[in-house]
Amino acid sequence: MNELGAWLVSISGTPEGARLATALALISALAHAIFGAMQKGRYDPWLTRGAIDAWLCVLSAPVALFVVPWPDLTTGLILVGAIIVHFAYKVTIALAYERAAYTVVYPVIRGTGPLVTVIAAALFFGEYFTVMQWTGVACLSGGILLLAVRNISEEVIDPRTLKLGLLWALVGGILVAIYTTYDAYGIRQTPNPFTFLAWFFFVTAIDFPLLATWRYRRAQYQPVLGPLVWRGFVGAIIAWISFGGVLMATRLDKVGEAAVLRETSVVFAALIGWFIMGEKVGPRRLILICLVALGAVIVEVGG
Repeated sequence: MNELGAWLVSISGTPEGARLATALALISALAHAIFGAMQKGRYDPWLTRGAIDAWLCVLSAPVALFVVPWPDLTTGLILVGAIIVHFAYKVTIALAYERAAYTVVYPVIRGTGPLVTVIAAALFFGEYFTVMQWTGVACLSGGILLLAVRNISEEVIDPRTLKLGLLWALVGGILVAIYTTYDAYGIRQTPNPFTFLAWFFFVTAIDFPLLATWRYRRAQYQPVLGPLVWRGFVGAIIAWISFGGVLMATRLDKVGEAAVLRETSVVFAALIGWFIMGEKVGPRRLILICLVALGAVIVEVGG
């Protein structure tokens, strides 16, 4: 793993690294769409996330403790910050899912995230997009947010509850940008990127299993744990692919481009809903999905 990590560091910033980063970002997008579909409405979002994080701890601990090098002081301090940022993100997302439908909340989070991330990448990493790339970002984020507007029109819940859900989703999108930028800084400061990845998944997943256990014990209705545990295991594997893929992409190439490409998860999510879950897409949604895909292509070609 040390040799693989050294090779990845050696191709960072090269055309080969850029091609690999693009592939990892798109794989991450597909995995994230599957991850989102798994969380869609069957269980309390706090319990679902707790089950996923519990398995992330179990699966990541042996790698962190016995395979990769232990983090140095700098990496350790960065990981402490990552715990705080990701805990805030997970709480925000759970609050949003409690108050509004997944199909409304998810596009707002994913549409806000890349736009803010591109701005943050310019400020902290000196990355600058061309006019064509900004056009692509506008197409992608605009298409995703318009999907949320389209889905809001079908909501029948209390307007105040919907507004709270949208507010939490907007905060969640900003936190996506914050953790994407922060994690990109962290993995770039660690000599072996796999050290950061393994310890990141281990330490940032400790909090929610404890919180979920507390909520489960206090709940009036306690769901059967077997299916929830299985869902958590599958979700943890997908999380490794999704979050690990985009983190490695930000190590290999531009943070902003990786963030934008990852948000094509909305396209994959729609395709999963259409072809696998039997959901109706309709012409308006199809046009907006195509706009999102077009935006990602423009960002990639415009660079």
